[in-house]
Amino acid sequence: MPHAAITLSPWHLIIDEARPGYANMARDQALLDLADRNGTGVLRLYRWSPHCLSLGRNEPALKRYHREQIEALSLDVVRRPTGGRAVWHGRELTYAVTAPIERFGSLAQAYHTIHQMLARAVHSLGTAAWLAPSPSRPMGLDAGACFASPAGGEVMVADQKLIGSAQLKQGAALLQHGSLLIDDDQSTVQSVTRGDPPRSLDAPLARLLNRQVSFEEVARAVQAAARTWPGPWNEWEGETELSEMARAHEATYQSEAWTWRR
Repeated sequence: MPHAAITLSPWHLIIDEARPGYANMARDQALLDLADRNGTGVLRLYRWSPHCLSLGRNEPALKRYHREQIEALSLDVVRRPTGGRAVWHGRELTYAVTAPIERFGSLAQAYHTIHQMLARAVHSLGTAAWLAPSPSRPMGLDAGACFASPAGGEVMVADQKLIGSAQLKQGAALLQHGSLLIDDDQSTVQSVTRGDPPRSLDAPLARLLNRQVSFEEVARAVQAAARTWPGPWNEWEGETELSEMARAHEATYQSEAWTWRR
């Protein structure tokens, strides 16, 4: 008898409005909850308003950054649910993928598959991209800000880093989100870093392509590249549930006790 066809659960695309840092992280956390609870697979593309400094979940921010200077500059700041190091979210596109881990095979395979998709999107915009090899030993939290060095698997153009990402596992699901630089660098992170920060390897798309690039253009390229993943793409109809779940997380991501916990 022929084998029955395997039915894959659908993917959903959210092109989101710009939100403050705490609201963006609350929505990503809520999408992870949905993936763990219901197996929902989502690609969310979004921006930050106001522009925001995000810190890695376990990053020693009080030791590494000048909190007083950050507050004097009135910078919005949030600590992510994922690991990694600091990122300045200005003129860029942030992506988030939430799904059961089994959709990709493993966390490591998810990291590679998602970055392969993003590299295809970048290539379609007009510049060749490649994935950084894994270093001989893991990058520590003392290695500087996210765009100071590749941790392995990130999207690179020549020797410059275009996309920085981080992951979180929750039950049987994963959240991977990251920043694709469009027309901004990471000098804000450098300016509030204590001591002598490492040189940033950031490479915004507009600089690489030598032309103006819009969020909408990049979002279309990422969307097209992601649609090659196995499984159907269905219209997103879960906004009411997502909004309610996200509100339950907002207090955490607004809390100074969370943001400056270490």
